[in-house]
Amino acid sequence: MAMEMQSGGKLMGFLVILLVLFIEMAAPTTASRDSFSTQTLEVQNQLKLLNKPAVKSIKSPDGDIIDCIKLSHQPAFEHPMLKNHKIQMTPNFHPEGVFGENKVASKMKPGSSRNVTQMWHLNGRCPEGTIPIRRTRKDDLLRASSIKAFGKKRHKTIPQPKSADPDLITQSGHQHAIAYVDEDKYYGAKATINVWEPKIQQPNEFSLSQIWILGGSFGEDLNSIEAGWQVSPDLYGDNHTRLFTYWTSDAYQATGCYNLLCSGFIQINNEIAMGASIYPVSSYHDSQYDISLLVWKDPKEGNWWLQFGNSYVLGYWPAFLFSYLSDSASMIEWGGEVVNSESDGQHTSTQMGSGHFPKEGFGKSSYFKNIQIVDGSNNLRVPKDIATFTEQSNCYDVQTGKGGNWGSYFYYGGPGRNANCP
Repeated sequence: MAMEMQSGGKLMGFLVILLVLFIEMAAPTTASRDSFSTQTLEVQNQLKLLNKPAVKSIKSPDGDIIDCIKLSHQPAFEHPMLKNHKIQMTPNFHPEGVFGENKVASKMKPGSSRNVTQMWHLNGRCPEGTIPIRRTRKDDLLRASSIKAFGKKRHKTIPQPKSADPDLITQSGHQHAIAYVDEDKYYGAKATINVWEPKIQQPNEFSLSQIWILGGSFGEDLNSIEAGWQVSPDLYGDNHTRLFTYWTSDAYQATGCYNLLCSGFIQINNEIAMGASIYPVSSYHDSQYDISLLVWKDPKEGNWWLQFGNSYVLGYWPAFLFSYLSDSASMIEWGGEVVNSESDGQHTSTQMGSGHFPKEGFGKSSYFKNIQIVDGSNNLRVPKDIATFTEQSNCYDVQTGKGGNWGSYFYYGGPGRNANCP
């Protein structure tokens, strides 16, 4: 009996030790608790910085919440140099154009181009004196590699057509199919861009189609203003096609961001939201939709303005944000970009444009049409000596053309991985 009690006591003691060890292992350490609370605090602070008090909020059918923020409360005014900035509500000058906006017939047939809007418009509009801002959520921040990296592109993602070693370009994992000009001083650019919803293989990859306004070298001091559409699961948490902008004055190192995710771009328009879904999008061998984008430099104030479509002047990047672009751009690029992470040791199957090669043509391949530059006299004109560039034409390609009411144009894109692009 005594021996049984003794062995039972040993067993109980052993179980108690195991329980204590389990509790110690399960309980978070002080360091991990501190790390968790620090991250939580960082997330809360960043959300507070980005999401300003709304006059009105609109729930979009795609799940977005669009907050209507007072014009003077937008993120731009967190910048120390914009504390006493007087908002410029209209540009002093607008470029004189060669091509008019798309003349869209009232009755559309499958295969013809149509204009587009944004999905949140289906459920409401923002009042005058406010701007629409897509609300940033906790999950958006947590998908980023860090709070600091949220809303930023990675270093060295610009296509460098004249690089002596193309292999250096692909090391960043970014691939392009573009048209470009670089033999002059440029004060803006315009294009009408076909809108699609390309398939993305990995959440950390993206596909975009945009205009680049570039100044400086491709080193550490590159200035860039960018506008177009993109599908980016990492940034937005879904696979919708979205209007976006980007800027940097130091080659994506410390300055700049997407949309209104940092101080910089000043929005004046209450109808178009940066980062919101474009609706509808094109379908293969069916209805085609496109957006017209114009970026130009105000000769008087020096600010760089952005216009969407026929009549939406969205806002401007103040001149002081830039060094080289405070004078002019030295290069303009139009086209597509994808991230190729080669996650399974093969080329990504992330699509660019429509996911089909240029040779397939209208209704099947994506296009840029009526591509123009703004010259030193503030006139829109057809650029001379347009060149093209792609790292691997058997993965994504580009083909230019000219004529008719399309002016200078090109088809671009591709499927990524295929029999000729393993």
